[in-house]
Amino acid sequence: MLHHHARPWLFAGLVLALAGCVAPASRAPVRSAAAPAEPLNLFLLKQDLKAYIDDGRYEAGLARVATEAKAWIGQRAVQGGKLALVLDIDETTLSNLHHMREMDFGYVPALWDQWVAAADGPAIAPLLDVFRAARAHGVAVFFMTGRRERDEPGTVKNLHAAGYGDYAGLFFKPNDYQDTTQSFKTAMRRKIATDGYAIIANIGDQQSDLDGGYAERTFKLPNPFYITK
Repeated sequence: MLHHHARPWLFAGLVLALAGCVAPASRAPVRSAAAPAEPLNLFLLKQDLKAYIDDGRYEAGLARVATEAKAWIGQRAVQGGKLALVLDIDETTLSNLHHMREMDFGYVPALWDQWVAAADGPAIAPLLDVFRAARAHGVAVFFMTGRRERDEPGTVKNLHAAGYGDYAGLFFKPNDYQDTTQSFKTAMRRKIATDGYAIIANIGDQQSDLDGGYAERTFKLPNPFYITK
């Protein structure tokens, strides 16, 4: 027992000692700040991309959409009228996969221009079937591309060499065009509609190929390589 005549400093020391014994139990644990999430490794993403191509999933995706589009065009064409099909070019009707592999899926403008001028892009076979089916049904085919007018010589040569020569129109962005690809393609579809065509199908690998209206049906092909606005 502590007597009434105990020294004040002794009592104070006892209180501080007891406080020291319980303090650790009441103190909040110290946590370090969480490290920011690390993005997926680019090398591994490229390996996944190559596997998607090489194991047939990419080709199967193209074929699935093309089959749906071909069936719709055949069904719609029997109703008659002045009908049109709109097709994109890059990764829709012509493949640039060989060039993209050479670039390790990068983009070098000067080398891209050389590739376009060389006119070596092969046809994407399921879409060539869609093109041929449309023409067999009397449907006019119009190509729209984000390529510039300066790309016309190589593009025209490539389309003919790949089997797409029998088309009604080909629209390039002007060399000095500053607006989006979507705006350009919407305006061109509006022009086709104004000329009296019913665009029964619009097929592309980018959402910007399809948004904006003026088509009865749209068909989106897979493109794991890039996005165009």
